[in-house]
Amino acid sequence: MSEYLLEIKSLKKTFPIRKGILGRKIGEVTAINDVSFFIKKGETLGLVGESGCGKSTTGRTLLRLQEPDEGEIFFEGQNITHLSPSKMRHMRKEMQMVFQDPFASLNPRHTVERILEEPLIVHGVTDSAKRKKRVYELLEIVGLSEFHAKRYPHQFSGGQRQRIGIARALALNPKLIVADEPVSALDVSVQSQILNLLQDLQKQLHLTYLFIAHDLAVVRHITNRVGVMYLGSIVELSPSEQIYENPKHPYTQALLSAVPIPKMGERKERIILEGDVPSPANVPKGCPFHTRCPNVMDICRTIRPEFKEVDKDHYTACHLYH
Repeated sequence: MSEYLLEIKSLKKTFPIRKGILGRKIGEVTAINDVSFFIKKGETLGLVGESGCGKSTTGRTLLRLQEPDEGEIFFEGQNITHLSPSKMRHMRKEMQMVFQDPFASLNPRHTVERILEEPLIVHGVTDSAKRKKRVYELLEIVGLSEFHAKRYPHQFSGGQRQRIGIARALALNPKLIVADEPVSALDVSVQSQILNLLQDLQKQLHLTYLFIAHDLAVVRHITNRVGVMYLGSIVELSPSEQIYENPKHPYTQALLSAVPIPKMGERKERIILEGDVPSPANVPKGCPFHTRCPNVMDICRTIRPEFKEVDKDHYTACHLYH
């Protein structure tokens, strides 16, 4: 049995750019480019970066909601990259997703009871009494009550809808939850409630999380390790405190410089990145960050840096350390 619950190796995903009536392919967008990482059982790995960097695509691809172009995906040591649809459907009981928009991910025509019953029906729970009992259990687990079961999604607040989304993900007792920016669409006052709920559920149900976010302040308090993505690649990966106290990659340093420090009198220099993120349809040669990096060298413009360990359990892709 593998020590890792999930491991992905050299994952790559592109989307074609089409033009004209016949949909002729004229190029491609690189959403994920040679991404590798692992998640240990019971831990939370945070995946952060700007919008469009490939975080959500990574989450969807490792669940095979989107098929990878290259690379391998291992779940509990089993290679699931090329499993047939029927075998993958069975495997999905072990790995579920909580989506970013709690309203768009719930069917407005179905009651909460019907929404939570659906994964049970799909996976062969035919006894309606058992399904109803499980629905009530799930509602209680996420802080709602059984009288909410007959209501429709529009009758709930954003935080309550996200609780329903979490309950649906837990319906089949999964081992892995991919949380795709689960609090970014919520009010700040509600975000902490959902984060606390996720942490409580992790302890109670022995869950493992891939937590996708763009807010570094949110990720710090819920993750064991953090991976930073830029233009489809992971540029830094390390234990949480290590990456916040001693960021190695210039992009991570710039992101952290923008996070407010609550301590009175403590100041840090803000790093302002020049220019815009390059188009994923035209990724720069060499290091993908070299067009905006304040420490750019000649080698950065021609040779892509390897993703290597530069400190204990601290990995980065930057020529400054190689």
